[in-house]
Amino acid sequence: MARQKEFEHDTVLQKALEVFWAQGYAATSTDDLLRAMQIGRQSMYDTFGDKRTLYLKTLRRYTADSVGEFVHSLRIGAPQSPLAGLQAALYKFADKPAAYRARGCMGVNATCEFGADDEDVALILETSGMMLAAALRHLIADARQQRELGAAVDDQAAVDFIAATLIGMKVSAKSGASVARLRQIADIAIAGLRAMR
Repeated sequence: MARQKEFEHDTVLQKALEVFWAQGYAATSTDDLLRAMQIGRQSMYDTFGDKRTLYLKTLRRYTADSVGEFVHSLRIGAPQSPLAGLQAALYKFADKPAAYRARGCMGVNATCEFGADDEDVALILETSGMMLAAALRHLIADARQQRELGAAVDDQAAVDFIAATLIGMKVSAKSGASVARLRQIADIAIAGLRAMR
């Protein structure tokens, strides 16, 4: 009879995610992971695979959770005002604790570390980007219907602008931008969109 594993899979995976998020892939050793996960080497390999496989699993989880949280935040204010929903979602990121903001975004960190050279990493980031873009296109359509955006606004350009704003806020947060500065970036982005009516 096989011995039952003495750890909770999702909890241990989250611990690995935190290490990769803080240190990046290259700077993280297997020993770093084992210390954080508090499991044996063989248990790690049996359950999660090697370091690279584990990294891809954590990156997949992070991007899915991050996009899911942002999309959920978009919907909070969206019924009354799609752009207010967007502003609330950007504020929610800006208002995260300083220690959270200092780590930046694991997805952006992965882009900076790997560029487009790693096909597996690129696919995970592309998938999460497509999920975010779909939600933003829906928001833009709603904003146009509610006359918060003009008919001449190019949908893809607006999606790209919002995504770039969010990425810029994440990079600014990692470099130490205050909540007030991050909120100001969000305010200027929303004002810019509203001005295009």
